[in-house]
Amino acid sequence: MTDEDSRYEAVASRDARFDGVFFFAVATTGIYCRPSCPAVTPKRQNVTFFPTAAAAQRHGFRACRRCRPDAVPGSAAWNVRADVVGRAMRMIGDGVVDREGVPGLAGRLGYSARQVQRQLNAELGAGPVALARAQRAHTARVLLQTTGLPVTEIAFASGFASVRQFNDTIRQIYARTPSGLRAESRGRAARGTGGIPLRLAHRGPYAAREVFDLLAAEAVDRIEEVVGAPGARTYRRTLRLPHGSAIAAVGERSSGPWLEARIHLTDLRDLTTAVQRLRRLFDLDADPYAVAERLGADPGLAPLVAARPGLRSPGAAEPEEYAVRTLVGPAEARRLVALYGTALPAPCGGLTHLFPRPRDLLGHPVAGPLAAALADGSVRLDPGADRDGTERALRTLPGVTARDAALIRMRALGDPDVAPDERADRPGWRPWRSYAHRYLGMA
Repeated sequence: MTDEDSRYEAVASRDARFDGVFFFAVATTGIYCRPSCPAVTPKRQNVTFFPTAAAAQRHGFRACRRCRPDAVPGSAAWNVRADVVGRAMRMIGDGVVDREGVPGLAGRLGYSARQVQRQLNAELGAGPVALARAQRAHTARVLLQTTGLPVTEIAFASGFASVRQFNDTIRQIYARTPSGLRAESRGRAARGTGGIPLRLAHRGPYAAREVFDLLAAEAVDRIEEVVGAPGARTYRRTLRLPHGSAIAAVGERSSGPWLEARIHLTDLRDLTTAVQRLRRLFDLDADPYAVAERLGADPGLAPLVAARPGLRSPGAAEPEEYAVRTLVGPAEARRLVALYGTALPAPCGGLTHLFPRPRDLLGHPVAGPLAAALADGSVRLDPGADRDGTERALRTLPGVTARDAALIRMRALGDPDVAPDERADRPGWRPWRSYAHRYLGMA
């Protein structure tokens, strides 16, 4: 929504469809909110709109305690956009700035740090440092309110460089001390070995059954499993993360606009990355309203769209793993895990291993060329990869068909506009051809 009067109408009607698409701040209270905030609608002259929470924070506004604007789904625009800003936002979400700084982000994008700073500021009202800072604050709030960890440990686990920086940021964004923020959890903190409980927010209807059906059909023993009866299933899998490993569990049943999850980490610094991996896997930042509006206008797709509101196009929690699995198939993937997978330090039920690294598969007769390209960086599958460039590189590899490359682009890179076959390749279905592919697969 680009017209500010239209945005104000969304705020006045508390329209949750736009949560995460934009934020509004109120001059008389000094707070910023999501569009669906239940508080009394402020007067138009007191309202300022921002494209990101970081932009509102940069202008001195603090987060609303009622609507918790930092916990909204991300904007679907970052999944659709393939330009520098879209790629940068996906990488910041994955924690690249925390791990590599702004120079690392710029290097991955192929631009100078000054160019990246200028583009993000111009379009989003905040640069990469401010965007990463907002994300760190959200991670810190989650840890404060769901774990019993010492505050000092949470500060560094969230990505802050010092305890003082952590304390100052929490006060500025939430207008409370870290201890005060923790007190609001009212005893909900998970202690001991229970992992970190999370609510993974999504926008609009969510067709969970279809997502869990797909994950159950694709599950590879030792690294993932789906347990429980349909309607109350739990998907569990292992994750290889920058600082360690994790076991994540996500439930099918939901009592609100979120999926319940729990993550067990060997290193808390990986929380942000693990959450973003799950969000991409379950396609939680999608805009089902926009998808339904475009695809539902087609007479052939309309009945399918109406029958499955909120159908998602799942991504991949481990992009390189998904690419290899696409080439070798499920039976060989299971064999590779057994032969070359990394054993977990502490197995949990049926989850015992991490999928092999590309460098462990260089001699494989089918996956070897892809593994070599992933290992040397000539094929990139990270969140900020250039999708067109990656698909072109994939199609030059021996054994990778055009369909393989399209599927990897759709799932591993989370591209919402891919047509792996001719049926979904309709210009009128753009930018949601990946969803059309999913609907046609259900027919």
